[in-house]
Amino acid sequence: MEIKNKKKLKLHGFNNLTKSLSFNMYDFSYARTLDDRRGYIAYIDEEYNAERLSKILTSVSDIIGANILNVSTQDYDPQGASVTLLISEGHELQPNPTHKEDVVMHLDKSHITAHTYPEVHPEDGICTFRADIEVSTCGQISPLKALNYLIHSFYADVMTIDYRVRGFTRDVNGKKIFIDHKINSIQNYILKSTRNLYQWVDVNVYQEKIFHTKAMLKRFKLENYLFGASKKDLLPAEKDRVKKLLKREMAEVFYGQLMYKM
Repeated sequence: MEIKNKKKLKLHGFNNLTKSLSFNMYDFSYARTLDDRRGYIAYIDEEYNAERLSKILTSVSDIIGANILNVSTQDYDPQGASVTLLISEGHELQPNPTHKEDVVMHLDKSHITAHTYPEVHPEDGICTFRADIEVSTCGQISPLKALNYLIHSFYADVMTIDYRVRGFTRDVNGKKIFIDHKINSIQNYILKSTRNLYQWVDVNVYQEKIFHTKAMLKRFKLENYLFGASKKDLLPAEKDRVKKLLKREMAEVFYGQLMYKM
């Protein structure tokens, strides 16, 4: 639930605070055969191609109340995609009708970017899909408003989320303001129903306006992690091995360090 200020700040001029949200998600699967592994990469590339990412980022822009000034997209060979949106809060100068060519200048530049990284372990068939979304805004609009939408746009097993406020703005008396909203954790802006699905770790540096949280899905059902095969296709020993491989992969990404081998 988002924390709202009771009183609106009265500022001198434009709000110069820069608010940056970095949303990183990871999805894990097991592909048994070489064909299944190739199929997984093809599936991710199709499911999260530049066109689909553009739609997601356009929705993010709508949610935070920004205007899209420019869109750049790219699908990569052999895999992956990138999208960049240049956005503004809406304070554009109007075109001069006396000029032959209309020129619109954006005073408050912000951006939204997305990059995907699908990959497969060369030996054990563990597939990891990572997507990085960054939303950087200037002014009153807040990227935190789109956080729940981003979480529900991807099927994340592990999430790493960073939020930081940079710079300063001034009130009508010239006093510097280094943050214009209340926050003590990114989790304040995530739905309770979502928080209950994950285990969380917070690392916050309040005096530096730096907030970090990461989450790993609590429930694990092997059938949800198999690509190109079903649970009944695996022998009991293989089920145990694959389950351990997947859980270790998730834990290594969540904790950011290698685990002991099985």
